[in-house]
Amino acid sequence: MAKNFSWETRFNETFQKSIERYRSGKRSIDDFFDESDQNLLKDIGYKTREFFDFVEDYCDVGAPSPESALLIASVRRDFFLVIQKGAHSENQVTPQDLPDRDQKLANIPWLPRIITKAKAKLRGELHPDIMYCCQGDMNFLANHDIHPADFLRAVWAAEDNNDKIVDYVSNSL
Repeated sequence: MAKNFSWETRFNETFQKSIERYRSGKRSIDDFFDESDQNLLKDIGYKTREFFDFVEDYCDVGAPSPESALLIASVRRDFFLVIQKGAHSENQVTPQDLPDRDQKLANIPWLPRIITKAKAKLRGELHPDIMYCCQGDMNFLANHDIHPADFLRAVWAAEDNNDKIVDYVSNSL
């Protein structure tokens, strides 16, 4: 199978296979992914933990959907290949690096936190204890009627200009 032309097929197959594994009781990330899965994730700039978190949340709470997970992965993959030229970042954003949950930007709660997480998601720098699209993120995005992949693209397009992100969020409703 082609590595790039049909990467989304490999992603979907891996996601479905992972759902089956998870629902069958396999919950340890240490032996959750086979070599083929790990190669796919490496090829698209993903870490096993972030993929596992999407599978886990989908199985436990129904979101993000496999389709949303693919759209989010598509943004990360594009950033990884276009901006990072396929090189994985050595940096890591830790929970201590995140703004507080109640911190505001332009009087919008959660915005500083989700911006920081989105930037780290784009660069592949999320610490294993941080998830882009956790329930807090999903609540924020749903309240502003923004798809998680669209938010990532807006953060990428803003090029570190938070005013552009504020405008995007403010005009989303």
